[in-house]
Amino acid sequence: MSNLRIAVQKSGRLNEDSMRILKDIGISIDNGKDQLKASARNFPVEVFYLRNGDIPQYLKDGVVDAAIIGENVLIEKGADIEFVERLGFSKCKVSIAVPKESNANSLQDLDGQRIATSYPETVKKFLKEKNIKADIHIINGSVEIAPNIGLADGICDIVSSGSTLFKNGLKEIEVLLTSEAVLAVSSKISAERRAILEKIQFRIQSVLKGQNSKYVLLNAPNDKLENILKVLPGMRSPTVLPLAEKGWSSVHTVISKNEFWEIIDELKANGAEGILVCPIEKMVL
Repeated sequence: MSNLRIAVQKSGRLNEDSMRILKDIGISIDNGKDQLKASARNFPVEVFYLRNGDIPQYLKDGVVDAAIIGENVLIEKGADIEFVERLGFSKCKVSIAVPKESNANSLQDLDGQRIATSYPETVKKFLKEKNIKADIHIINGSVEIAPNIGLADGICDIVSSGSTLFKNGLKEIEVLLTSEAVLAVSSKISAERRAILEKIQFRIQSVLKGQNSKYVLLNAPNDKLENILKVLPGMRSPTVLPLAEKGWSSVHTVISKNEFWEIIDELKANGAEGILVCPIEKMVL
């Protein structure tokens, strides 16, 4: 069986998160410092460590079969490349910002102005949709400095926490798109390697579902059990077991972390006691 070739960012936060999720799905990579390629000990996978901006072309050319990459990079350099899974990490925005002292407070205020960016195609497409004309200055690197040296009136760049904008005296006036890491696939992937990728995707889905869920155990008086069960969503239906104490049952279920506190409040209001909450490492459905 031929190995699946998967690309990840060579260094930085996305690299760390990518390697972590590969580890979480049970793939052990033997990679030394500055290696450009490494093989897994226990799975038919080779990992290629590449510059983030180069990955879309490698996918188009079929040099790699798949990649963990920021969606923003795909939009800029590989809009025609398929992705099969959102991975939930490395979240950011692509935003337009101007100096805090600027009179510009909206995108319309930059009509006819200069915008510096590392994402020219994304900006051009967005401005065209909004019927805004601006001069685009392409910069690779520290885009935030452009207004301070008189190169541009505003910038367009990725924003995570917003601290970089703050440190450079900039304010956000428009969000073009939101982004996160995705699992992208080459159109030239073989059927054999696609089957390996589907196994990886299944494992990733199990990890992500576990991260987004909580396992809940609680004690319920039997005369209130019906109302408590109505509160619980569960994967199919909650597990109900009798307790040693007569008239009481133990209820086990899974709750989405996004609605966790609301459901816990309802459970307490309906008579649930001894509520125990546990993290889920993986959830296989």
